[in-house]
Amino acid sequence: MCSFDDHNSPVPPHNTDGSGITRRRFLATTAIAAAILPLESTLALAESDQSTKAGDMQFRTLGRTGEKVSVIGVGGAHIGGEKVSDAEAIRIMRTAIDSGVNFMDNCWDYHDGRSEMLMGRALQGGYRQKVFLMTKIDGRDAKTAAKQINESLQRLKTDHIDLMQIHEVIRSNDPQRCFEPGGAMEAIIAAKKAGKIRYVGFTGHKSPDLHLRMIDVARKNKFHFDTMQMPINIFDAHYDSFEKRVLPVAEKEGIAVLGMKPMGGKFLLETKTVTPVECLQYALSQTVSVVITGIDSMNILKQDLRVAREFQPMGKDAISALLQKTAKVASTGKHEKYKTSTHFDGTHRHPEWLGPGGEKGVSPAA
Repeated sequence: MCSFDDHNSPVPPHNTDGSGITRRRFLATTAIAAAILPLESTLALAESDQSTKAGDMQFRTLGRTGEKVSVIGVGGAHIGGEKVSDAEAIRIMRTAIDSGVNFMDNCWDYHDGRSEMLMGRALQGGYRQKVFLMTKIDGRDAKTAAKQINESLQRLKTDHIDLMQIHEVIRSNDPQRCFEPGGAMEAIIAAKKAGKIRYVGFTGHKSPDLHLRMIDVARKNKFHFDTMQMPINIFDAHYDSFEKRVLPVAEKEGIAVLGMKPMGGKFLLETKTVTPVECLQYALSQTVSVVITGIDSMNILKQDLRVAREFQPMGKDAISALLQKTAKVASTGKHEKYKTSTHFDGTHRHPEWLGPGGEKGVSPAA
């Protein structure tokens, strides 16, 4: 069994709520009540001045790693989708990199590996050295995790991944399963010792409770995650909120936050209450290191580059206005399908990606 504390310094304790806070807890929908915590987060971002500019792009520090990453990242799920040709996907990625974007997101399971293979092709010709490359694995046991790590390296045509994350922590037993003897963390630590991985994180979109539990289980195993990825958007602020419950803990623990789903897929935009630019600006105004966004056309890339280059933290009035106009439609979470349905749960549809035992009879929290 691998000893986790060989590779990570102990983490300062914090008060974790272990009382089993009821899921579906959300704030009252009045604008004043809903505004308090998001405004504090936004003001904290402004006061910390955590964004720096290099050329035309803004960058932030990736937690205690010290790495500088662009404020927006290219999402691997969209770049490998059916609507994007191979040539266009490579063109989008290289244009993004040439324009200052250095954070590349991916996953072993995206589009049966197509996303990683396309990104691997795009990073040839000197582009690999210009980016901070992240991908994810689904395996919950060491053997499956090790296999997926090696396959990702091959597809991405690289000898190391800058950041490897455990994907879709969406089940109540995922944290314990990853850290148990013979679990995924053994393979990840072995890969890190071998120089295949530089930093380690995890992702999830189902419940703040599971993120907090993952941190707690890691602490008990004397392991400190470098990053964690979670939904950050204006609707999340109203319902079972990652922003309110997990962001403060991440800041205290020194774990960099990667924001995802700034538009909730297409579902937040379909409510006609927010625009893509408002969604990006809101997510960027939170205390995150990078916002990963889906870019599947040159027009969307141009839009996102413009937002990133011109970004300034949203002010109190702008935040209040967004919270007020989204309060009613966001109060039940029905448009955050990643929380309240299995729509975004790839490993629910493909439990074999988890390795032997699949879901082990534990359904994704919903």
